[in-house]
Amino acid sequence: MSQRFPDVQGGGSLIVAWQVKGKNILVVGGGEVAAGRILHSLNADAKVTVVCPKSGLNDEVAFRVAQQQISHVDRCFEPHDLDGADMVLSAVDDPATSSRIWQFCKERQLPANIADIPSECDFYFGSMYRDGPLQVMVSTNGNGPKMASIVRKKIADTLPQNTGAAIVNVGKLRKKLRDVAPDISEGPKRMKWISNICELWTLEELVKMSDEDMDLVPTFYDANIVPSFDDIHAKSDASNFTSQ
Repeated sequence: MSQRFPDVQGGGSLIVAWQVKGKNILVVGGGEVAAGRILHSLNADAKVTVVCPKSGLNDEVAFRVAQQQISHVDRCFEPHDLDGADMVLSAVDDPATSSRIWQFCKERQLPANIADIPSECDFYFGSMYRDGPLQVMVSTNGNGPKMASIVRKKIADTLPQNTGAAIVNVGKLRKKLRDVAPDISEGPKRMKWISNICELWTLEELVKMSDEDMDLVPTFYDANIVPSFDDIHAKSDASNFTSQ
């Protein structure tokens, strides 16, 4: 075959955006690593329970307990703590305890991450950059967390500061377009049309898109026309002139 397909590169991870909103995440431990895991989980709107003696909580975890952002079990881990959990994040310094938690999770088929033991992880935490709805994760597949942080910072430095705002506006526009063309069969056309808008408009134009602009853009959809930012404002000016 003349067509060339991508080469398979084994040894990677399947990087996905795991939706845990409303799910129960159990965090074992209360130190710095646990604090990072907790923040990631709360940012994803999960329900978090921390199992750790009160004396082992660092300032950040103690603050989240005091603010009732998370539930706290003031003792060391016990197997029944896994009851009702959808995911387990272990962040304790005791390797024997960590491996024991991993075995309990395997018996219950619970997805788990055991800090600092890559071989006992169903998934890894990468270095995360966040700007509103934009999330960029860099993973080294457990080989070098510090390197992931360095690469993430370099990527973040190349992104315009208003990228998140542009994405928010595109999300709003997608919802308006679904109202104009709600039929499921329109899905591929909608996706292609929105993609063309994103490619045609500059980031600055996407950020500047007003609610009025968002109402006008979908009016070009039925004609299968991808309007430029100037087209939208020309139509807006004409509409305003007519209404005067």
